[in-house]
Amino acid sequence: MKMQRAIPMLPVRHMPTSVGFYAKLGFAVEKRNDEWRWAMLVLDECRLMVDESINQPPDAPRTSVIYLYPDDIFAYHRDLRRRGLDVPSISHPFYGMSEFRIEDPDGNRLWIGQRTGS
Repeated sequence: MKMQRAIPMLPVRHMPTSVGFYAKLGFAVEKRNDEWRWAMLVLDECRLMVDESINQPPDAPRTSVIYLYPDDIFAYHRDLRRRGLDVPSISHPFYGMSEFRIEDPDGNRLWIGQRTGS
C-alpha cells in the first residue's frame, strides 16, 4: 500500500473571506461548493481545503500549522507584499531555514520557508 497524498482541511468562519485571503498567497479555486461552504484551493502542486461546516465551535482557537515551501522564498515574500499582505521580515532560525510566518483570517498559522544550507 502506498499513501497517495494528504490535503489539509482548515476550519474557517467564512469560506469566501478565506478564499480571498489564500488568493493573495497565489492559490486559485480548483473546486467550490457554496451550499456546502467548502472550497478546494490549488497552488502548483499544493492543495488545501477550507470548510465552514467543520468550524465547531465557531469561536474555537486554531492550532493548525501548514508549512509551505516555495522554490524562491525571497521572490515569494516580495510578491506577497506587492499583493498587499502585511508579512513580517524573513528570519533565519537555527534549524537552517529562511522563513516568515503569517496567520489566515481564522488564526490558522502558515509558516513559509526555504532551506538555506545543506
